[in-house]
Parts: sequence; structure tokens; C-alpha cells
Amino acid sequence: MFSRTVARASRGTAFLRNRYGADLIRRYSTVNDELSSLPLAGYRVLDMTRVLAGPYCTQILGDLGAEVIKIEHPTRGDDTRAWGPPYAKYRDGSNQEGPGESAYFLGANRNKKSLGLSFQHAEGVEILHKLAAKCDILVENYLPGTLKKYQMDFDTLHKINPGLIYASITGYGQTGPYSQRAGYDVMVEAEFGLMHITGNRDGPPVKVGVAVTDLTTGLYTSNSIMAALLSRAKTGRGQHIDVALSDCQTATLANIASSCLISGKKDSGRWGTAHPSIVPYKSFKTKDGDVLFGGGNDRLFGILCDGLGRPEWKTDPKYSINSQRVANRVELEAEIEKISVQKTTQEWLDIFEGKGMPYAAVNDVQGALNHEHTKARNMVVEVEHEQCGPIKLVNTPVKYSESNPRVRTPPPTLGQHTDEVLKDILGLETGEVVALREKGAIK
Repeated sequence: MFSRTVARASRGTAFLRNRYGADLIRRYSTVNDELSSLPLAGYRVLDMTRVLAGPYCTQILGDLGAEVIKIEHPTRGDDTRAWGPPYAKYRDGSNQEGPGESAYFLGANRNKKSLGLSFQHAEGVEILHKLAAKCDILVENYLPGTLKKYQMDFDTLHKINPGLIYASITGYGQTGPYSQRAGYDVMVEAEFGLMHITGNRDGPPVKVGVAVTDLTTGLYTSNSIMAALLSRAKTGRGQHIDVALSDCQTATLANIASSCLISGKKDSGRWGTAHPSIVPYKSFKTKDGDVLFGGGNDRLFGILCDGLGRPEWKTDPKYSINSQRVANRVELEAEIEKISVQKTTQEWLDIFEGKGMPYAAVNDVQGALNHEHTKARNMVVEVEHEQCGPIKLVNTPVKYSESNPRVRTPPPTLGQHTDEVLKDILGLETGEVVALREKGAIK
């Protein structure tokens, strides 16, 4: 079996080398020492996405070393460039106009190059075809069929570059009765169950505070692209990846979906910060905020009882085992909160420090970003933005023993790399670039 796998991989590698692998090898050979340890160094991505799910996916690829070329409308760019305030203001002497770079855009577009291009122009489509021939991956998030009229669909580009991995991110996928619907994160959260299980027990359904379906879709897509790269190494062929927010949302219902499938019953509704089958397992008010206590089993409940100064609860028949605590949930949680409000959040953190029971402060986002653990894990970094000066960004989260994914370049301004991409990658002359700009095909 191993020998057959090696043989297939060898044939695939030979195909890649013969078809366009020499270009990949050449690209890798030009990678500097700073990039050489990154797993996607030498790979090139054509990023035709905007807003969040797609840009989040391609940002991950960029963090891992890929060269990401972001295609943007030449005058308005990615939609999120206008989604402010807040903005990182342009520094004095900047050649940019307007309020600055939007925080939303900055949060999902580091480690990319921006090419301002209109594929309403035939010349723009020609440029995209030439770029697709030189790329390993294309990611797009247009409605199904939209790019076909510009000859940028998978079938067309697969003929130009059989090794291209083409990922399509949509609200509802390439097939199915909803495939032609536009879908933002919040619509999918509503339609596919997440909103129904989010919020206070007796309150209305609410969306999650961050566009979590977009983010999980971006994560699924990046993971699928890397799997497709492994497949291409064996077969020499790219493929079309169809990723839907609706599918990813359904998949990430996880244990809640499994419970419904196994029981055949409806979900148990919204629980706020509580848990349907563990008590106590929720946030409680303190003198100055909120604190979470997680009594996930009888032993942990005993630690909580001691910390709260109620050791007698450990042997109280109403509370001694979890099933009884669940049955007496309202009474027990009320008793705990009578005690929790008597101290500050920090005082409770100090009491349970080192005791082995899960607990946590309920922090706002600034509290999270300035948290001592966040700082110790280097999760906020400062980078120099050419037009805005120093800006802070959330760092890539995964640590590797051999590689160092990180923010190498700040998010680009609109069209910042148009000339570089057209000249260095496609070999256009200065006069050709000027002519394209005069026609409005590029920025």
C-alpha cells in the first residue's frame, strides 16, 4: 500500500513539475529566509472575496506563507473598506484621502497584496485569466453562476490551469433550493438553528456577538484548500470546493444537532450562559461585574461549595448529585448569586485560584485584548502601516514548533500592489499598465 501511495505521489509530482510545477518551484526558490519555514511559502492565491468569510480564509493562507493577491473593485474596493467608524486615520503626509482605513477591513486582510481591477473590462478578464494560470488557489464568494458570464467560472479556469484549486464560498451552496439566495451570516444563523439556541432562557433569539458563521466557514474553507493541495500532490489535479455558510452552520451545531437527531425531539431552547444538563454552569453577578462558575461534576461542585462558604451543600440531598442540582436549578442558582454579589469579580478569582475548578471573569473585548494571558501568548501585535502609522492587530493564533506564522505585512490600501503584480508576475511593461489605468480597467 505504501509503495502504491509513493508511486501515485511521484506521478502527481511529475505532473505538477511538467504542467506548471516549474513555476511553483521557481516561486519557492525566490522565497526569503523569513518565509522559508512557513508551510505555504511559494504558493500563490487569487483572492476574489470580500467582507468576512472569504477574506478570513485567505488571511489564514497568507499567515501560513502564501502569496495572496486580493482582487478589488478599482474605485470602492472590498465592501468593508466603507464599514466604519472606527477607522485608523491616515497619518500626516499620506497620499490617501478619506477618514482612514476601516477597522473591519484591517481585521481580515493582512499579509495580502491589493490589485484594483474591474472585470467589467475585457482587459480585466484577460489579466485574471493570466493570473489564474500562475496561481495555485482561487477563492471567490459570488452568487453561483455570477462569474461564468466573465469566464471566471471553475470549468473555464480548469482548462487554463488544471491544477488550480477553486474554492467557492456562498450563503447556501452551488446546489439546492436556496442556492440563488444572497446570505449574510445573520440570515444563516437564523435559518439554520444557531439563533434559536442563543440568548437568555426567557428572552428572544439573538445573534452571536461576532459573525461566527462567517468565521467557521472561512476556517472550513482554508482547511479544505490545504487538503486539496495534498490531493493535488498525489494526482496533479485541482478541484472545485463548494462551501456554504448554511452547511457550516449546520455542522457546527455539533452536540446540539446530535441530541436532536438521536432523540427525535426539539432542542431545549436558549440557556444564556447556563447548560441544559449541568448545574451550576453559568455566570453569576458579582459586586462589580460577572463571574462564571463551572461545577461540571460532583467533585467540582464540592470545591465551589467550599469557596462559597457553603460546605453543607455537598451533602444536601437537593444538591449532592448533579441530577438533583438540575432538578433544583432555579433555587440553587439563586442561592449562589446571593453570595456571589457580596464580592468583586477579582476577589472570586483569587478565592478559586489553583483550586482546580473551572471559573472565569466575564470580560468585555478591551478586557480580553489587554488580558495578561492574551499578552503572554502574543495575541496582539503592532505593525507599521505605510499610510496610517503604527496599528495594532490580532495575531494569528496557532503556534508551531518549526514555523512562525505572523503578520508580515499590514493590510493593503486599495490598489497598493497593482503595478507590482502586473509587472513582476505577469511581465507587463509600464506603458501597458498606464494604458490599462487610462481605460479604467485597473486602479
